[in-house]
Amino acid sequence: MLGFMDYVQKAFLEASNWNQDNSYSTLTATAQALLDFETPRGLRLNVSSLASPKFASSYTIGTVGLVDGSLSYLYSSLPLEARFKSSEIDLHHVIQGYRQLQDLRQPDQSWWWEVWHKGKRVDRRDALLYGRLFLPQSTLEALYLRRLSPSRQLKVSAVSDARLPNGGTILTLLQNDFGKYSTEYLYSTDSALLGVRGLYNFGPDPRTATSQDVQAEPVYGRFSAGAELYYGLLNKSGGMSTGIRFTTLPQHTGFPYTMTLTLNPLMGNLSSTYAVKAGQNLALCSRFDFNFYSYESDLQLGCELWRRRGPDAEVEWASKMLRPDWERPAVRPDGDVAGVLKARVDQNWRAGVLWEGRIRELLFTLGTSFDLKRRDHIFRAVGVELQYST
Repeated sequence: MLGFMDYVQKAFLEASNWNQDNSYSTLTATAQALLDFETPRGLRLNVSSLASPKFASSYTIGTVGLVDGSLSYLYSSLPLEARFKSSEIDLHHVIQGYRQLQDLRQPDQSWWWEVWHKGKRVDRRDALLYGRLFLPQSTLEALYLRRLSPSRQLKVSAVSDARLPNGGTILTLLQNDFGKYSTEYLYSTDSALLGVRGLYNFGPDPRTATSQDVQAEPVYGRFSAGAELYYGLLNKSGGMSTGIRFTTLPQHTGFPYTMTLTLNPLMGNLSSTYAVKAGQNLALCSRFDFNFYSYESDLQLGCELWRRRGPDAEVEWASKMLRPDWERPAVRPDGDVAGVLKARVDQNWRAGVLWEGRIRELLFTLGTSFDLKRRDHIFRAVGVELQYST
């Protein structure tokens, strides 16, 4: 489940019309959400507040070994109007699961952002500032996010910790989204790392498509291909990867599904994923990894099952069983959910189970990971995380 500050940052990107899915870094986001979810350890409590549409604060305390916690503050120059109360947040917006990609949209024209007053331009670019202090380690992390233009944004993140080389690190990321394709350029002070990423979407170009084209030729799926290349100037080493993805779009009449294939030729890693939304409340996913240098392989399976709220669900089910001609009840809206159950298992019988949802005004995450091959110590981690926001 997304933390409160991550949810606020997501709301900022949505309010500034930035497409988070049109990036090579999110190529396998669906499989990662269904298979790579983290299970909490111990007990953790998060209390947050959006004091104004531009300012938010969050406080966290945990009990993993010694008592630890964090203080975080966020400022946004763009007023945020989304729902931030834990009792009102749509669970689909904070629980990461199957991601249904939408149609590519045409980027805004630069002159749309211009604001003139008495013959002078008075518009400013939206920005977000975020800082978090971890206690008792005294580790500080910060984020600066700025929209430079309708198709470009700058992201600078930093970590200050005496245990890190040079006392910390800074990562700068320049992102460009032109709809049809996207590019990213990054620089990190860690090993003076330089990198570039790119993603290209086959099919219609949203920059030239018209409303008549959309009505005449509906698009049911999208094929994308991308790659990344990075090189460390200090350690004289580099790397690269490439990948492809096919996913269905909302116009697709069958079950939504997503397929990806990624390759790291230098390390010899090949990974393929397949995720399908088998029903309104069920999603399934599989991932197969293979290394053609060592011939090692790995298989993972996962699923998510959403539970609808409503005390009359059992009564409706019993009525339909007793009377086959019973009228089918209307589908409940997506917001009418009580939580989601996630589960994963790999070929070595290492498994994880996660239950996320809401109890009254609290968002909760309950999870455990275990190893079925170790009879003496099956459970590896058990934890509960609670979130309350106003």
